[in-house]
Amino acid sequence: YFNNLLPQGVEGINVVMDACEQYFTWEIQGSQAVFLGQDDQHDSKYEKYRFESTFGNYDDTQRVQDAGACVFTVNVYPTQTLEDEYRTATPAIATALVAVVFAFMIASFFAYDAYQRRRSEKVMANAARSNAVVTSLFPDMFRDKILGNESSTDEGSTKMKKKTYYASDNRRIQDFLKTGDDDGEAVGGHHKKPMADLFLETTVIFADVVGFTAWSSVREPSQVFTLLESLYAKFDEIAKRNRIFKVETVGDCYVAVSGLPQPRQDHAILMARFAHAIRIAANRLMKNLEVTLGPDTGDLQIRIGLHSGPVTAGVLRGERARFQLFGDTMNTTARLESTGQANKIHISKETAEALIAQNKQHWVVKRSDAVEIKGKGTVETYWLNVKPGAHGSVGTAASQERPDISADGDLKKERLIDWQVDVFTNLLKQIVSLREAKNSKSPKRNSSTDSLETTTKAVSVDNSKHFALEAGKTCLDEVKEIIELPEFDARAARKQQNPEDVVLSSEVLSQLRDYISCIAHMYRENAFHNFEHACHVSMSVKKLLSRIVAPDIEEDESHIKEKAAAAAHDHTYGITSDPLTQFAVVFSALIHDVDHVGVPNTQLAEENPSLAATFHEKSVAEQNSIVLSLDLLMDGCYSALQNTICESKEEKARFRQLVFQTVLATDIADKDLKTLRNARWENAFSTEAVEEDPRASVNRKATIVIEHLIQASDVSHTMQHWHVYRRWNEAFFRECYKAHEDGRAEKHPVDFWYQGEIGFFDFYIIPLAKKLKECGVFGKSSDEYLNYAMQNRKEWEERGQEVVAEMLEAIQTGSSHVEDAVGDLAETEPFEEEPV
Repeated sequence: YFNNLLPQGVEGINVVMDACEQYFTWEIQGSQAVFLGQDDQHDSKYEKYRFESTFGNYDDTQRVQDAGACVFTVNVYPTQTLEDEYRTATPAIATALVAVVFAFMIASFFAYDAYQRRRSEKVMANAARSNAVVTSLFPDMFRDKILGNESSTDEGSTKMKKKTYYASDNRRIQDFLKTGDDDGEAVGGHHKKPMADLFLETTVIFADVVGFTAWSSVREPSQVFTLLESLYAKFDEIAKRNRIFKVETVGDCYVAVSGLPQPRQDHAILMARFAHAIRIAANRLMKNLEVTLGPDTGDLQIRIGLHSGPVTAGVLRGERARFQLFGDTMNTTARLESTGQANKIHISKETAEALIAQNKQHWVVKRSDAVEIKGKGTVETYWLNVKPGAHGSVGTAASQERPDISADGDLKKERLIDWQVDVFTNLLKQIVSLREAKNSKSPKRNSSTDSLETTTKAVSVDNSKHFALEAGKTCLDEVKEIIELPEFDARAARKQQNPEDVVLSSEVLSQLRDYISCIAHMYRENAFHNFEHACHVSMSVKKLLSRIVAPDIEEDESHIKEKAAAAAHDHTYGITSDPLTQFAVVFSALIHDVDHVGVPNTQLAEENPSLAATFHEKSVAEQNSIVLSLDLLMDGCYSALQNTICESKEEKARFRQLVFQTVLATDIADKDLKTLRNARWENAFSTEAVEEDPRASVNRKATIVIEHLIQASDVSHTMQHWHVYRRWNEAFFRECYKAHEDGRAEKHPVDFWYQGEIGFFDFYIIPLAKKLKECGVFGKSSDEYLNYAMQNRKEWEERGQEVVAEMLEAIQTGSSHVEDAVGDLAETEPFEEEPV
């Protein structure tokens, strides 16, 4: 009966027949039914899938049963075989595939939306930057007036309204600044008429940084821009507060104007207040920046010129359209600035009269000497002295009080100490960062700053054993042919943390500041060999070190790239790969003239025989500086600083060797040292150099580079801008003059100074600059030093005798030809803007 019920290939169905409580089980396998036996043998787990049916077709099953007949029933169940045959993951796969496609579409939508959003943000950011540039180039008042007059929403009617409203070129300028559209006629190759107008009542200012060219010649480009950006940002802030329009900056000259585009009766007063404010702000800013930008920054001052008169103003179109001013007023203002004095505000008679007409006669001081202006001849000019709240008659130059500068030297020294502390702090961070990487320790993190934190480790090592000289020996006995520098550690470089993240303990920083302060006060008040000169040398050392490129290692670099990085390390002779070497060289620059008495070693040996005997009458001043400085560093009060500089005995020995070798290299008069250096140079860089171990060759070149670096830095003023050279040349002249006057020198410097400088350039400075270039590691700085040396030599040959006469006259009259001028106006009173 159960045969031929299912098609062939369909298997796995159990049929259980209930025959009056007797059970029989079959399994249907395709067209065949296989009897499995009596009893119910279906799988109980498929009970819920049971299908029940009577075996026969009865109209009334209950009546049949009541009649005593037995009704057979059939129960159908699936089996595991059937389940295995028809169970499939296709629906799940299809569902998952649909879900994945849907998720991908959603993700694509969000990615596209994010892309469009970022793109829109970039467009808006560019628009904002462009708007900021335009705002800085053109007066805001132009746009403000347009915003107040536009009301039509229809583009066509708006243009028509503009055409009927604007009756002058001034209005067209405003239209251009607001909309970028111009309805003028084609003129001069442009499709629109030029936008320009005449403004009759304006006051123009030129503010120039005195000594900027010389200052920038000894700085890195980034430092130059740091100064200018900081200065101009401050000027811009004050200009906005005083309703002054900044026209442009040309180099270190700041140009601004008041009285346009809308005429103002008080244009001269506004500009006078602005000039007074930026003068005070510049003085404060320069002194603050000296801590980060180094020596002489605090001496920079601005020189200001003001003139009132008509100007032609407008948009000079072209590839880089700018709002420009033209006319005689601009030329006159530039002449007033150039003929003024540092830290003073030089104003024309026209500006003075405008101020007097506004009851500001107490701001005006007539200049006593006549001023010659090109194209105008001798003119009458004035000084501006803004004193808020002061009223009265016109003052005189003699009545002005000079600022109290008695403490200025101490303040300058403190600023230089702050700068040195900043320099050495950064070097110490580099030492700690590399040391942590080499030790492969997990640095402790500061949870609040997420930066490396270093603590001082207590050590029982007696530092005096590593820094002090052995009995009967001198520093010269420690000079070696080759200084051993560590090999490049690519693994440590790869693991090294950013030095800026290192946090030095307050104890180390306190000891560092105290040590540098002590060193500063160990310098004598010489004209040349003083703490300021040591800072100037340190700055040159720092600049030259920064020009040596150190190798960088990325996380995913292979062994081959590590070899390439090691080769780059060897190319720079390992100097910049080792922070301790850099620290030692800068440290040597700091201490190299400690306790210098202002006379050469030959005279020092005569004046202090016992000191000369201690150092065997060789390099007496240099050895004395080393011993005094290291003895101070060995003091127990600097233990934390000592252990941060040098953690191991090997580091202490190397640091000591580097300091000895570097400082003694500054003694260029010692013949034995000179012979040793020349022989070392020939062995390293000569075409007939002796073949030796590659590592020894690299270390020999490193030793040469370090020695030449400190030598060039010690006389770096000769290889810098003429004004820098003149300043330090006069300082050395004064020191030699004083030694002669005190009976400590036989020859008068006037007798040999001119010819001596020529010989110094020819036989030492220029050859030294050429060697810097031949070393091949200083990049553009070597060319810069050589070019300045050649230029200064040429100018000295032409003007040297005149310069010597000027220096002698300056000494005899108690003045200085190159000394930076100090303004006659007090810098301590705060600027208070009077109500307009």
